[in-house]
Amino acid sequence: MLRVVKLGGSLHDSPWLTSWLDALAQAGGRVVLVPGGGPFADAVREAQRRCHFSDAAAHRLSLLAMEQYGLMLCDMEPGLLPAATPQMITDAIAHGRTPVWLPSNMCLGASDIPQSWSVTSDSLAVWLAHHLGAEAMALVKHGEGDAGDIRALADAGLVDSAFPGFAARYAKPIHILSHCAPATLYDWLAWPMAAPASSRQAHDACGYGQLKYIRKLPSAAAASSSPDVPAETG
Repeated sequence: MLRVVKLGGSLHDSPWLTSWLDALAQAGGRVVLVPGGGPFADAVREAQRRCHFSDAAAHRLSLLAMEQYGLMLCDMEPGLLPAATPQMITDAIAHGRTPVWLPSNMCLGASDIPQSWSVTSDSLAVWLAHHLGAEAMALVKHGEGDAGDIRALADAGLVDSAFPGFAARYAKPIHILSHCAPATLYDWLAWPMAAPASSRQAHDACGYGQLKYIRKLPSAAAASSSPDVPAETG
């Protein structure tokens, strides 16, 4: 089953970046990579501050910033393949590659995506996971934040303010993986996911924030052999 991984732009100068790219390339055929905006999005923010253009224009420029970061990652790791459409994503997955989503083609004009800073690459990653029918998604981020509800994470600035709404609609497991633990990806991919029993439970699970910070998951074998280890539910 397909999963979505959003790689934070703040990792652009991290010593862990190449290890993450290697791990994501090794996961070819199983994941779609959503790039953050990194220094390219920071440039948009600074340009808007200086030139006073609209949030709608900044939104379009930020989509391009994600594409710049994504193309940079593809150049750094040959196992990654840029993909702008659902068909390109499907083709890359079918050939055992890891597609890196270039969002402008799918996001520009989408009525359910506000053109404002309330939506960043975090929310767009959830939006993509929903549209692709991905069974789970993960955010790779800096910080050692405690597990907490999604709205609290948004209030703390760890995700954008629109994220809780997108997560509630997605209604499938979402996890945060530590930026300094690339090997966690393998365990997360092996970890079985279980959907909530009903759409209402799914909405409540996301709305009340069963979003988990993961430093290290138990092995899939341990999970399947122990009835005391619950599957993540949102």
